[in-house]
Amino acid sequence: MTNMAEDLKAEAPFLGTSVTEAAEDRRRTDRKRSPREQKKRTANVIIYGVLVVLVVALMVPFIWMLSSSLKENNQVLTVPIQWIPSELVWSNYTDIWTRIPMMGYLQNSLYLAVVITCLQVLTGSLAAYGFSKVRFLGRDVLFLCYIGTIAVPWQAYMVPQYIMMQQLGLTNSFNALILLQAFGAFGVFLMRQYYMTIPDELCEAARIDGLSEYGIWARVILPLSKPALASLALLTFVNTWNDYMGPFIYLTSNRLWTVQLGLRSFVGQFDAEYAMIMTGSVISVIPILIIFLIGQRYFIQGIATSGMKG
Repeated sequence: MTNMAEDLKAEAPFLGTSVTEAAEDRRRTDRKRSPREQKKRTANVIIYGVLVVLVVALMVPFIWMLSSSLKENNQVLTVPIQWIPSELVWSNYTDIWTRIPMMGYLQNSLYLAVVITCLQVLTGSLAAYGFSKVRFLGRDVLFLCYIGTIAVPWQAYMVPQYIMMQQLGLTNSFNALILLQAFGAFGVFLMRQYYMTIPDELCEAARIDGLSEYGIWARVILPLSKPALASLALLTFVNTWNDYMGPFIYLTSNRLWTVQLGLRSFVGQFDAEYAMIMTGSVISVIPILIIFLIGQRYFIQGIATSGMKG
């Protein structure tokens, strides 16, 4: 014990020196890193500040619409804008259901959005599987030609499409819109890009086990593609819900009108009732907000990973 104590006393100055030197080295490292970290923090503050400004700018129209829906008609266009009404007119949200058949419009929009979304997810995922996991002659050329149709403006083939639907007797019905929008090149592109991130070895192993191509698609690929499927479903639902020109061209009967046509007719009939128009707009936005809040996690993940490979 005596020898150990003497050894520790003898080594103490050296230990103290090494600890001191280590502390000094740590301080020097902190001084070197501090300017770099300070610049990084400053850059983050600037980026977040710009993002906050952009979010506020994007939210201003929606906030104004929501505020206007709770005002009287003569208070909507006042200058300066009264963001918080002096008296909240909640009756606007009950009166609109009796002024126009709002429930019927919402049901028609929901029916079209759900049916077209399901069909686009089905056809898009099937076609994407063929373009990404099945080898056949001319696959890549055919894919490029198909994706190239995205660059063709809809106005270029709008009239021929209408003539075809008219000759088939599908005008003034939901079938025309469903048939025309059940297939989409963008959905195929999105799903293919995601499928390219799935290893081909999984498909090869499934083929060795005796699964058919449809079995591989249903039992191997689809369970791994939830983010991409959710992204495609959300984008398709929003586009179909907000579509105005399609229903305007093919639906002539009032009982078939979607919420976008209904709101436009409301503007034509009651052009001075701005508060009621804003109320209908808020109601039409609520389903989109609900769908996005439910699927935003999968949506962001699917968009972030769809371009990783391919």
